[in-house]
Amino acid sequence: MPTATVTPASTASLMRNYLHAKDENRPLYMARAFAADAVLKMTLRTQAIAFPPEARGLDAITEALVRTFGQTYENVFTFYLDHPGEDAVLPDYICDWFVGMTEKATGQVRVGCGCYEWEFQASPHLARRLTITIEAMQSLPADTAPAVFGWLTALPYPWTDAQRVVNSAPPIEALAPVMHWIRRADRDAYPVDGTA
Repeated sequence: MPTATVTPASTASLMRNYLHAKDENRPLYMARAFAADAVLKMTLRTQAIAFPPEARGLDAITEALVRTFGQTYENVFTFYLDHPGEDAVLPDYICDWFVGMTEKATGQVRVGCGCYEWEFQASPHLARRLTITIEAMQSLPADTAPAVFGWLTALPYPWTDAQRVVNSAPPIEALAPVMHWIRRADRDAYPVDGTA
C-alpha cells in the first residue's frame, strides 16, 4: 500500500478553508486557514453591515467571522472573483469577492461585494493578515430569496467570475450598486470548472 505524502497547503486550499468556516459555520476550519497570531482588519464603505474594525489572534477572528456572523446570517454563499491557481503557494493575494445570504431574524436577503487582501506566512502556509473591504451591501425583501438563491446556486462555488455574476443576475433593481462595482473593471477570469 503506497504511503501518502504530505504536501504543503496551497493558497487556494486556505482560501477554501476560510469559506468552509465562514459560509458553513464550521469554526474548526479557521485553524486550517489562519495562523494563531493572525490579524483581521475590516474596512466598511457601507453602513449596511457591522463588524469590529480589527481582530487579533485566531480566536478573535473566529469569533468575529464565524460565531458572531453565524448567529445573524445563514444561507451564506461567498464567491471569489479571481483564483490564485490551484497549486500556487503565494506570499500575498488580492481578490474581489461577492456574497449573498439571509438574515436569520427577518428572512431579508443581503447581497454585497468587496475585496480580500491576504498576506501569508511561509511555514506553515497560513494567513497572517487579512484585510476585508466591504464596498457595498444591499438589503432586499425576503420575497426576493427564490430569485437570488436560484442565481447564486447556479454559479460555480466558491470561484466564479465577474462576467458570469453580472450576466446571470436577476432583474432586481436593488442589486444595481453591487453589480456596478463588480463590473467596474475588465478582468482576466480564471477558468472555472466547478470542481474547486
